[in-house]
Amino acid sequence: MQKNFLLLACLFAALAVVLGAFGAHGLKTRITPDQLQTFETGVKYQFYHALALLAVGLLLQKYNSIPIVYAGYCFAIGILFFSGSVYLLATRDFIGLTSWRWLGPITPLGGTFFIVGWLLLLWGIWKGE
Repeated sequence: MQKNFLLLACLFAALAVVLGAFGAHGLKTRITPDQLQTFETGVKYQFYHALALLAVGLLLQKYNSIPIVYAGYCFAIGILFFSGSVYLLATRDFIGLTSWRWLGPITPLGGTFFIVGWLLLLWGIWKGE
């Protein structure tokens, strides 16, 4: 399991770098400054939580803890829901998804997964199994 989280962390971090560069260079003239800032927020949170996944993978080498495993799942789902929806919301005019109003509620759901992930990580380390 720990290797899967480490691999996923690397994949999400690499994608964050690619998406950050795409936002800075490819979207700069195609979306508004506010939309670009929103896009960059998605990149930041993706990168932060890719690092959190890396920590999960490393911590699982020391602690055999189910809460830490669940924290890893929460971080991965949070990246998909939070950052993914932010990317789509920021670029929906550009990519023609203006009718996708249902994306808005997905973002806080992803944020909730991030919060739960951090609390599970806290619990897993605290239990220290």
